[in-house]
Amino acid sequence: MISGILAIVGRPNVGKSTIFNRIIGERKSIVEDIPGVTRDRIYGKAEWLTKEFRVIDTGGIQLADQPFRDEINMQVEIAIDEADVILFVVSGKDGITMDDEYIARLLQKSRKPIVLAVNKVDDFSQNDAIYEFYNLGLGDPIAVSAAHGIGTGDMLDEIVKAFPDKQQKEYEGMTRFCLIGRPNVGKSSLVNAILNQERVIVSDIEGTTRDAIDTPFKREGKDYVVIDTAGIRKKGKVYENIEKYSVLRAMAAIERSDVVLVVIDGETGIRDQDKHVAGYAHEAGKGVIIVYNKWDAVDKDEQTMQKIEKEIRAQFLYLSYAPILFVSALKKQRIHTLLPAIDEVHDYSVLRIQTNVLNEVIMDAQLMTPPPTHKGKRLKIYYASQVSVAPPTIVLFVNDPELLHFSYKRYLENCLRDAFAFTGTTIRILARERNR
Repeated sequence: MISGILAIVGRPNVGKSTIFNRIIGERKSIVEDIPGVTRDRIYGKAEWLTKEFRVIDTGGIQLADQPFRDEINMQVEIAIDEADVILFVVSGKDGITMDDEYIARLLQKSRKPIVLAVNKVDDFSQNDAIYEFYNLGLGDPIAVSAAHGIGTGDMLDEIVKAFPDKQQKEYEGMTRFCLIGRPNVGKSSLVNAILNQERVIVSDIEGTTRDAIDTPFKREGKDYVVIDTAGIRKKGKVYENIEKYSVLRAMAAIERSDVVLVVIDGETGIRDQDKHVAGYAHEAGKGVIIVYNKWDAVDKDEQTMQKIEKEIRAQFLYLSYAPILFVSALKKQRIHTLLPAIDEVHDYSVLRIQTNVLNEVIMDAQLMTPPPTHKGKRLKIYYASQVSVAPPTIVLFVNDPELLHFSYKRYLENCLRDAFAFTGTTIRILARERNR
């Protein structure tokens, strides 16, 4: 379970991207010794002391250029609004700069936990250099060298210690679902249509919704929580595409949801951003429903729905298991189909299969199509066990996990779907070597 979100902020060229890569354990962010190289907000997942958390690497901004003052404000504003913990990175080689002091003042107003990392302290003889950073008023500075891995363990200890307890017991036993998608696809209108009330402000202006709004409600004796993901407000001349700011808010809502509704604008059709954001729901293992909104605005005949469904399947190949619903929030057409679909997808995401029944399906699949040989060896599946739900996760105990090719894994997944449907939910299949 995701414990929270960490945002890495700081002025350019202090090593934010290097620290980001060190935390997530891979070179995902561009690293170059030139200020301002990171131009996109990069997202990753990390784990430390059994806690999983999201990490955001923000691009540095040159405060000396006055037009960029708005951008640094937005960088810090996004971090303050969305992160549970903020990692403020400064340079031990440069000492405190005016830019550091400016960012520190902005962060102090956030009342969010702040971990202060003094980077580029490459050996212990330089440790005295960190003491001046007490003047920033952000607590104890931690000396680190992201390039060599020095001090990163102590830094991560403080980060995970600062994450709040996110148990959300108030929503226990309730089906939680969120709506994600590009700005102005009709998410807030859909929320209002589902609730049958004007709960959320609706406007044609992109980014009207400022914060994620949780609304518990009851329908036909069942308890739900709908999470309307926030849009993005435009502030100043921003060099980054405004839609990129919506990704983090969508990710935060996805993590708290059981079922995710991927909303597509029927007027503009499918865009790359739709596929990009939907990928997070798939990777998180959540139940997924594709909702084609503004159906009333589409010129259609008897074949239109089939054509659009075919196009959606072609564009969202990884969501082949997700049901597709065509609705109009404005006209409240087909809105009654949403909650039954959410119930069905949620039920399948928590479905447990009896071990003997599961093994019958797996063994029959092997008999119908034996695994292919690889370098003279053939995969043998001895037995299977479902180890968790949401998403359903199947462990196969085999002679050699390396022999489970992705194509045969896909075949087994199709066999499981033929037997148990698993509508709207991904299936994770893992291979483990059987203990001798």
